[in-house]
Amino acid sequence: MADAKVIPFDDDRSRGAAMQRPQRRRAAGSRRKGEPVVVREVQPLPGPALPQDDVPVTREEQPPQQPQDGGGLERRIAGGLAFLRRRLTGDYEVDDFGYDAELTDQVLMSLIRPLYEKYFRVDVKGIENIPSEGGALIVANHSGTLPLDGLMMQVAVHDNHPAGRHLRLLAADLVFMLPVVNELARKAGHTLACAEDAERLLERGEVVGVMPEGFKGIGKPFSERYKLQRFGRGGFVSTALRQGTPIIPCSIVGAEEIYPMIGNAKTLARLLGFPYFPITPTFPWLGPLGAIPLPTKWTIQFGEPIRTDGYPPEAAEDPMLMFNLTDQVREQIQHTLYKLLVQRRSVFF
Repeated sequence: MADAKVIPFDDDRSRGAAMQRPQRRRAAGSRRKGEPVVVREVQPLPGPALPQDDVPVTREEQPPQQPQDGGGLERRIAGGLAFLRRRLTGDYEVDDFGYDAELTDQVLMSLIRPLYEKYFRVDVKGIENIPSEGGALIVANHSGTLPLDGLMMQVAVHDNHPAGRHLRLLAADLVFMLPVVNELARKAGHTLACAEDAERLLERGEVVGVMPEGFKGIGKPFSERYKLQRFGRGGFVSTALRQGTPIIPCSIVGAEEIYPMIGNAKTLARLLGFPYFPITPTFPWLGPLGAIPLPTKWTIQFGEPIRTDGYPPEAAEDPMLMFNLTDQVREQIQHTLYKLLVQRRSVFF
């Protein structure tokens, strides 16, 4: 049997043939002798729709082809192998503080980022207040029993700032006395919390982070959460005045609840050489499981910078000015903390 040709409805020949055919009514199924058979499109019977795979797809309706990721995967593998080769051969650079930019970007940040993005789900506000170039001193509140807030702030600056700036944190001397932690802190760009190191970093145009509350803030009991402790003697203000760099207040909400500190084993802390030994609802009762932080929802807000370049050089030696500026920074952080707490829907969401 010869193949029948289906004439589309919108074909010109179909319309022309229809105009030439007489309108004479004939019985169904009858035709004249020698008259060609007119094949009409068969309408489907009522019933369930055809599966999606059986529906013909025209050229215009074809779904876009997914780009193959072979090239990207090959580039990542090649980059990883090149990174390992540089690490094994020593072909990488560190500054005189021990900061390893390549290791921080490709390894350390990658290890911290899932905690930042998926676990604490950090929201960042006011990142535009950090300058794109030049030195700046970020002053933040400190809490959480363990100093995870400093690491989250470091990721927040690096991943959200348009210039991808690196935050160089000033850490307590205890950090550099602990094995392994000492090396990792140096590689990540942290340095000792002293005026000399801070001034050298600011003079180079780095973004420096400091938490003036120190152990008084990170080790305070849960009942005093979000109440700022004393900011020391205002040494960070003196450093900023000498370099003429802006001071950027930073408020962190969410860190206070990751390890609710309900007690402090002071005797054990003295034996271990720690400033405090925390007791929480889960630690040390659950052992290593008690060291897992609670998945709270974080917000980090960088406030408007307080300029210091308008003061004369001798202003760094004025104790009254340092006291006023220190109090101004502290009040701005505390006020922002209260505002963020009012806006927060829940500790965990």
